[in-house]
Amino acid sequence: MTLRLGVVDCDGIHSVAFTQRLNHVDVAPDHWVDGAQVVAACPGTSVAEPENIARYSRQLHGYGVPLVDEPTDLLGRVDAVLITSHDGTVHRERAWPFIEAGVPLFVDKPFTCSLDDACSLLAAAERYNSLLWSASSLRYAPEVAAIPARADEIGALVGAATHGPAIRHPRNPGLFHYGVHAVEMLFQLLGTGCATVRMTGNESTDVVIGQWSDGRIGTVRGNRSGAHGFGFTAFGERQTVCTAVGGTDRYLYRELLKQVVAAFRSGRSPLSPAELLEPVAFQEAAWHSAQHGGVEVPLATAT
Repeated sequence: MTLRLGVVDCDGIHSVAFTQRLNHVDVAPDHWVDGAQVVAACPGTSVAEPENIARYSRQLHGYGVPLVDEPTDLLGRVDAVLITSHDGTVHRERAWPFIEAGVPLFVDKPFTCSLDDACSLLAAAERYNSLLWSASSLRYAPEVAAIPARADEIGALVGAATHGPAIRHPRNPGLFHYGVHAVEMLFQLLGTGCATVRMTGNESTDVVIGQWSDGRIGTVRGNRSGAHGFGFTAFGERQTVCTAVGGTDRYLYRELLKQVVAAFRSGRSPLSPAELLEPVAFQEAAWHSAQHGGVEVPLATAT
């Protein structure tokens, strides 16, 4: 059975990019993802990027996707929902009615822009026994996924450094807007357990240093000048691996959507609550550090 998906908020390109791959339109067959189709979308409203809504909504309508007026109009029409708002501060509001209705949810990056919002959503999802998860596509990039498979060659990771664009937006402070991709890549490599964070930078660059409780160091470099590509360095016990991510094939969306469809089908998130919450806490702590001269900030714990 093909799952029926709804899209909420069309201010971001992912509303279109995800639909293209799920509905097999306007992308090459090697980017297609099977098992689910977008059958309705709510254009929504946006403070972050309102100028995008009409354009992306028209594109979805051109793909034969019906448009509805309100997010709750999707209830009863879909089996699961993709929330694709660029503005992480509205994700709690957007997600809440679907959690209460028990509709499985994937929330696009950033999951939320505060640990309080993230904890509140996960607590509600547990209360209503509703699937809720979020991830950056960089978590599932083929280059990142290859690292565990090379464990015998590389050895256990003793640290990692990731880099990528860190475009700023006032609605998603600090790393929450675009730096989130490099943050989630770091956590996919090192796992949870970060204890403290410090962040420094200027108009062109952010540099964040995280210290894990077992002594490992993970760093994120967010670029706003120069080359903006994604990549990482994995420091293993036996080998160091430096890899660019994405390249010309750009299978990032495909690999993420495979995980999304599998989660909707199984009812189980591929990420634990800690794996969902700790990157949010990391970005929040980094923002606080930057606002106070780069002081070391302990990660807040889920409450």
